[in-house]
Amino acid sequence: MAMIGTDTIFALSSGGLPSGVAIVRISGPACIEALTSMVGSVPAPRRAVLRSIRSRNNEVLDQGLVLYFPGTASFTGEESAELHIHGGRATVRAVLDALAEVPGLRPAEAGEFSRRAFHNGKLDLVEIEGLADIVAAQTEMQRRLALEHAAGGVSKLYDDWTRRLTHARAMIEAELDFADEEDVPGSVGQTIRADLQALCTEIGAHLKGARAGEIIRDGLTVVITGPPNAGKSSLINYLAKRDVAIVTDIPGTTRDIVSVDLDLDGFAVRILDTAGIRDTAEVVELEGIRRAKSAVARADLVLRLLDSAETVPEMTEETGAPTIYIAPKADMARRTDLDSGVIAVSIRTGEGMDALLDLIRRHLPLITDGSAFAVPSRERHNEALRSALRSIEDALSQDADVLELQAESLRLAANAIGYITGRIDVEGLLDVIFSEFCIGK
Repeated sequence: MAMIGTDTIFALSSGGLPSGVAIVRISGPACIEALTSMVGSVPAPRRAVLRSIRSRNNEVLDQGLVLYFPGTASFTGEESAELHIHGGRATVRAVLDALAEVPGLRPAEAGEFSRRAFHNGKLDLVEIEGLADIVAAQTEMQRRLALEHAAGGVSKLYDDWTRRLTHARAMIEAELDFADEEDVPGSVGQTIRADLQALCTEIGAHLKGARAGEIIRDGLTVVITGPPNAGKSSLINYLAKRDVAIVTDIPGTTRDIVSVDLDLDGFAVRILDTAGIRDTAEVVELEGIRRAKSAVARADLVLRLLDSAETVPEMTEETGAPTIYIAPKADMARRTDLDSGVIAVSIRTGEGMDALLDLIRRHLPLITDGSAFAVPSRERHNEALRSALRSIEDALSQDADVLELQAESLRLAANAIGYITGRIDVEGLLDVIFSEFCIGK
């Protein structure tokens, strides 16, 4: 990554071409020179004007809207501009090539606009990660989770926790350094203990929402498993409302894992169809069975199809995840030997399918209000929060007179939370985060 703020960068920020409109973003100290060179003059801040966009040879490349944003009011915190041009490939390429010829300008790297916004204090890391998730959101719940993070709701919570930790540490160090002064209250360690215990409770409750955040952001993984010819591929085709898996009467047709992403009540649900599990000597099928067992081990929910002779008590495998037992082909043979926990379905008639979807819905997070989206959304958040919680608990476990160790534990806790938002030195983390962004972001 180039040095922040030394170059002026540009990129197409509006996605795939061709399109009705394409937006080219520019940011950096040479932004005004670039505008003067290509559109004649700098427009009034934050006002769209129609201009001819020209090359250095004064050739008209296109006509479009031009906007200028001073550094105090731009996304990156630098002098910035946007060129709203026609979205033809040749037009966009001509404008990008012309920008590359302007002295001091270069194409942006992935996530570089957002990285500059972070370095210039416009956004913290949680807000930036939320911004990336807004761009990637495919379901309503993903959008709402991303918006909560991008709007700073979660960051405010973390900042409040950091402030309370800093206050507690300051009180302990005041007692440590000025114990003989009359205006420093005694037994400060005891007076802050109640707030630290409350903080432990709040962080613990917040961490309990991590699983919900993971499911909202990454989706609920549902694996269909069972013996060959039980109807697994037919089931995934029915749920997907299209043919994503080959269906035949030949056992062992499915060798690799077939997946489809569904939108169920605004949640992302990934359904995986796996190879039928049976004893076989065929090498490729054996690998498919190995992958099937691996997928089941990582599943959030398992749909276990029974064959025509199977009942639940006869099953021996352990899935490690909640399991819904399904008796398929109910339209062909009505079974009377099934356990009450088994749901009978028919792909042909649709019998039992609404009930099956209702059972899957029970494993989705329960969203009761907007605060339900103020949850950790990434594993790095969870790790940092767990580290902060351990450090606070360490501070509480110290003897009341061991003030130095209490203060150090609280410093570590505050740093762990600061690591989430980027309010401490996190240079080693930045390349990973910003590499997730597209070029124009």
